[in-house]
Amino acid sequence: MLHSLYKNTKEHMDKSINSLQKDFTTLRSGRVNVSILDNIRIEYYGTPTPLEQIGSIIAQDATTIIITPWEKPLLKDIEKAIQEANIGVNPNTDGDSIKLFFPPMTSDQRKEIAKHAKAMGEKAKVAIRNIRQDSNNMIKKSEKNKEITTDESKKGMDEIQKITDEYIRKIDNMVKHKEEEIIKV
Repeated sequence: MLHSLYKNTKEHMDKSINSLQKDFTTLRSGRVNVSILDNIRIEYYGTPTPLEQIGSIIAQDATTIIITPWEKPLLKDIEKAIQEANIGVNPNTDGDSIKLFFPPMTSDQRKEIAKHAKAMGEKAKVAIRNIRQDSNNMIKKSEKNKEITTDESKKGMDEIQKITDEYIRKIDNMVKHKEEEIIKV
């Protein structure tokens, strides 16, 4: 019973790690990354649709992203959505596509983005601790229902804590690497 709980706990914690990695892709480091546009939605036939589903998005070089919608009337909607998303650039339309020119980041911007990465890491740690809490509650419930002994309960909670510590270390390492990547000029 406890082994399946450990496995389940690790699976949930892995999801938190994957979510943090996905969040990190939306942060800008040295080169622009098209994933900075991942959270932008366009009203498309009455449905909020991700930007990548209504056009092609390419990073032309280290500071430029080009968005070419499949339908020309969407240019204005895309432009408006990018402005509302407040990603630090103004869209430039040439009639066929939208170009986003990202200026080189200042050291203040880099520090601010590094702080944001740290906050994302803290949010992931909270999620990991909540998973630990849920697992410990399941162990306590099993002990209360006489499904496991007190010794097994203690060993189970110790193992859950070891798993939690391992995942917290992973998050700390991820945040450290992301901060270094952001700060590096």
